[in-house]
Amino acid sequence: MQNIVIDQPYEFVPPCRGAFWPRILKLILPAYLNRVHGVESVELLGVDRLRESVAAGHGIMLTPNHCRPPDPMVMAHLGYAVGRPIHVMASWHLFKQSAAQRWFLPKAGAFSVYREGMDREALKCAAGILADANRPLVLFPEGVISRTNDQVNNLMDGTVFIARTAAKQRAGQTPPGKVVIHPVAIRYFFEGNLESVLVPALENIERRLSWRPQSHLSLVDRIVKVGETLLALKEIEYFETPQQGDLKQRLTGLIDHLLVPLETEWLKGKREANVVTRVKNLRTAILPELVTGEIDEAERTRRWRQLSDIYLAQQLFFYPPGYFSPAPTPEKLLETVERFEEDLTDQMPVHRPIHAVVEVGEAIEVSPVRERGVENDPVMARIRNDLETMLAGLKSRRRT
Repeated sequence: MQNIVIDQPYEFVPPCRGAFWPRILKLILPAYLNRVHGVESVELLGVDRLRESVAAGHGIMLTPNHCRPPDPMVMAHLGYAVGRPIHVMASWHLFKQSAAQRWFLPKAGAFSVYREGMDREALKCAAGILADANRPLVLFPEGVISRTNDQVNNLMDGTVFIARTAAKQRAGQTPPGKVVIHPVAIRYFFEGNLESVLVPALENIERRLSWRPQSHLSLVDRIVKVGETLLALKEIEYFETPQQGDLKQRLTGLIDHLLVPLETEWLKGKREANVVTRVKNLRTAILPELVTGEIDEAERTRRWRQLSDIYLAQQLFFYPPGYFSPAPTPEKLLETVERFEEDLTDQMPVHRPIHAVVEVGEAIEVSPVRERGVENDPVMARIRNDLETMLAGLKSRRRT
């Protein structure tokens, strides 16, 4: 399990708001993206839409899909293109991974949010950034990195709650101001030799499974065989034997096997429809006494085991059945092998060269008041629709 849950008292980390560090970071951003994440080039589309919102003085929220770790740094290119460095809401665990990262993130405009509870300081900071309308605010509505660039996952309603809170503040200003949301689609294209990257990674995984290299299989069949084996190993761990059924049934069965007993214990059986929300609710219930130290060592061990199971359930959720149908793109193959590597080693693999394309969608004006009698927020529905439409359209941007 990656170090994404911190058993320490939460402390809000505010962003730096001055102009000095954005100027410095702009100079090193391309080299950083290349060296650390393999992103060698970034292409921006629809920037004039964002420029119009900046010129109008709107409070601006940018809501990108979140499929790879470098997404925030790629979004920084967009801020620099319009002369307005971004602020980014980032999970608190990122600030705790190292002293260097805790120093760097605020300088890059990031501020923390505590995902395992109500973080009023983060909400206040986010709404204040929008109300001030000095810099765009980047908020990833999917909440977690999916590594599925062709699929938009569940979007969190808190996105529009923050925007509406700021819209109320802006409506009371003299003169009144507006808050707009620009959906932003990020699509990555792998531009290297796919086999030269994936074959060594697969061979390493196959050695871990005590296999000989499965070089007699096609790349797709090899990936599928590894994936089915890794799933079967987890089923043996939790069910004693591999399960029957198609991939969707098996994934759903294992996820529910992991989460339902914990929801019975911690949430009185309450179960949300989306796995990411289910995971968040369970972490929120399990973590408080780990933070305060009000439990003995045996109970701490039990709860960490439960948190590990919850993490596994979320990772399983991001292996979407049917993702290879029809014929998978190079990026789908790369994403899947990267997730294998990440889940086996807890390390973020880096494969290059990658070209990123970023498209800014049309501005969506946010009303201070939510429309009554509507079950699904129309703003969230518009964000999802625009993201899916733009991502589909960006498939044609592959460079030859």
